[in-house]
Amino acid sequence: MIEPMPENKPQILLTNDDGIQSPGLWAAAETLSRLGFVTVAAPREQSSGSGRSLPSTSDGIIRKLTMSVHDQEWTVHSVGGTPAQSVLHAILEIMPEKPDLVVSGINYGENVGTGITVSGTVGAALEASEFGVPGLAVSLQMADRYHLSYSTEIDFSAAAHFVEIFARQILEKALPADVDVLKVDVPTDATPQTPWEITRVARHAYYELLPPIRQTWEESGAPRYRTPENILDVPPGTDIYALLVRKVVSVTPLSLDMTSRIDLREFDSLLRS
Repeated sequence: MIEPMPENKPQILLTNDDGIQSPGLWAAAETLSRLGFVTVAAPREQSSGSGRSLPSTSDGIIRKLTMSVHDQEWTVHSVGGTPAQSVLHAILEIMPEKPDLVVSGINYGENVGTGITVSGTVGAALEASEFGVPGLAVSLQMADRYHLSYSTEIDFSAAAHFVEIFARQILEKALPADVDVLKVDVPTDATPQTPWEITRVARHAYYELLPPIRQTWEESGAPRYRTPENILDVPPGTDIYALLVRKVVSVTPLSLDMTSRIDLREFDSLLRS
């Protein structure tokens, strides 16, 4: 059932990968409501690590929920699917027109380095580009133990401040060609006064993968992860360096075009020689 849109307001689709109950999602919703009309469509379950996946096992069931956030009532959409599927269902079924902006976050945990293609937060923002809609993916750095939680110990106010800054910029200024998503990673102790820098993705694994703890393969188990000890050994100008060394907000322009930025004619000659 497609719902009518309020007129004369920017239309913002908000999703995440932590799920519809996440306090980070609601911190973003509150700040985005100052910029336009916010449609919330997010996975009903925790969906971290799902990237842009569109699994056939997702049921696609959409349920309207009423949630109270700081005494304000929100009608939202819980989607039986991944973050990317939430974006698809929202644009194809929930919203009568394409949104002006898709925002994904605020995520429990930073998304930096070569693992960003695993991120459901980034994946949802990239899915928007399939429809020609700019995406904004925002994550807040925090200890690993909070990543799959809905902990109320986390203060999302500074991250929400940067959501508003960059959402406003995208709505007011068209992103350049080949920039489909802005990936924003906010340091754990950031304030609204924390500087931000344009960065590139570090060609460095931010998390070290570890085998499951189990006695036999018949036991259930998933790979574990931890931050490697040499993580600070990354080049300046990268998202990891900005976040961990300079302790500033990292803003990385991403492209859905994953073609290597090399001279294709030279590469063709190399393969044919």
